[in-house]
Amino acid sequence: MNECTSINSIVVKAKAKELGFHEVGIAAVADLEATEIQKLRDWLKMGYHADMEWMKNPRRENISLVMPEVKSLVSVALNYYTSYARPQGDEYGKISRYGWGRDYHRVMHKKLKELASWLKSLDADIKVLYYADTGPIQDKLWAEKAGIGWIAKNGNVITRKYGSWVFLGEVLTNLELEKDQPSTQHCGTCTRCLQACPTGAITEPFVVDANRCIAYHTIENRDQELPPDIKPHLQGWVAGCDICQDVCPWNQRFAQVTDVTDFHPYPKNLHPKLVELAQISDEEWDKRFTASALRRIKPEMLRRNARANLDVSKHNNDRESNNF
Repeated sequence: MNECTSINSIVVKAKAKELGFHEVGIAAVADLEATEIQKLRDWLKMGYHADMEWMKNPRRENISLVMPEVKSLVSVALNYYTSYARPQGDEYGKISRYGWGRDYHRVMHKKLKELASWLKSLDADIKVLYYADTGPIQDKLWAEKAGIGWIAKNGNVITRKYGSWVFLGEVLTNLELEKDQPSTQHCGTCTRCLQACPTGAITEPFVVDANRCIAYHTIENRDQELPPDIKPHLQGWVAGCDICQDVCPWNQRFAQVTDVTDFHPYPKNLHPKLVELAQISDEEWDKRFTASALRRIKPEMLRRNARANLDVSKHNNDRESNNF
């Protein structure tokens, strides 16, 4: 490399902010600590990844298998919070905030590509790779190492400025950049997320069992029916779940409305009727969720999720009627 050796962390961070990223930090890439590797292995051994087999990819334990030349990781975050509220009433389905607007992969990838292209333009020898929830990277762990935020008891990364309402991405590069100090823990003795989870998916602080997680079952579970021990606790959720984030004091105190207009909700995502979702056609699903991260939830899954909530609501209403 030539003049690129003068490129420092300050310049890289300034460029990331210029491109619209709300938070940026840098981690020097080295082997993960034995305890960090063992934590992932123990989680997998317990079967807490459910059927998400991609979590077993060995490259998650060794980032050099992703990019052999990597020396630095630029971690970035985009705030996606909006102040809209879901309507009250059992007739409505609930969609997680992450899916209210445009697909975050598209938004993140556009900005990451610009940052990566800028880095590559500095010198022909500079190499880059970028991901936004799309590669075998422990993005939360590296975000913590880069000082973006800390991994909370509910498994999410909490930032001091935006809470946990952030999307994460990273650029891997062979540039040697000055690293930031890793984030420290600030959950304290709070256990609100553990107490609020209706299925007990947070089995202990910092450990989440996907087999019990509403978000996993509404987004990733491809079975025709949801598990009988999950259905009674859906509370209207048809696409993800924000319960553990909604009760977090950091989110309640520090959430800020995003300036990314793409993340503001499509109107129908705020107040979808369960009866409509339970009968949504494949064609209507295709039109309604164009350029949406919710396309991961296939139409038959969305119908299943809505029906499950309607079944629970009907059961509860019948039980109440029988008590009179």
